[in-house]
Formats: sequence, C-alpha cells, structure tokens
Amino acid sequence: MKQINSLEQINSLIDTREPVLVYFSGENCSVCKALKPKIEKEVLKNFPKFELREIKVDLYKEIASSFSVFSIPTIVIFFDSKEFKRYGRNISVSCFIDEIKRPYKLFTE
Repeated sequence: MKQINSLEQINSLIDTREPVLVYFSGENCSVCKALKPKIEKEVLKNFPKFELREIKVDLYKEIASSFSVFSIPTIVIFFDSKEFKRYGRNISVSCFIDEIKRPYKLFTE
C-alpha cells in the first residue's frame, strides 16, 4: 500500500471516482501490522481496480480526524467518490471480501 501524507492527496484520489481503500493504522499497532498484508493480498487478488492507500494516524492525526477515524485499524471503502463502507477493529478478512464483491462488480463493470 502506498502511504498518504496529506489530506489533499487522499481527497484528490477519492475524487477520481475509482474504487479506493484507505487503511488507517498506527506504528505501534500489532493488529494493524498483522491485518494489513492479509487485506492487501486478498484485495489485490479479488479487486484489481482498487487503489490501496495507508494513513498512519499517529503521524497524520488531522487526516484521521477529518475522516472521523478514532480507532485503528480502520478500513474505509470509497466507490464513485463516496464512502461506501467502514470497517473497524475486529475485521474478518473473508467477510470483508464477501461484502465488497457485489458493489465492486456494480461499480467497475
């Protein structure tokens, strides 16, 4: 995942209308570090059109607060420049993938 370091950067990416996954994590978050490669692998395998980005909330608190992210890890999915779904803390990778399949297909075909 590419790192985001400014609010303008993430907003311009969301405005492209492409599917975007934003992964909010922290430097000292063991759950974040364990979950990230699993999410990344499954999303790249199942949803190749997604733009994957990561925001380290301990470094960029203003970005996290502008997206109302107050716990980590948090995943925010955007379709057509709008927030579609938000996942936080206890995330099942298989359930996550299953929930995204139908809207991904609708927005990308």
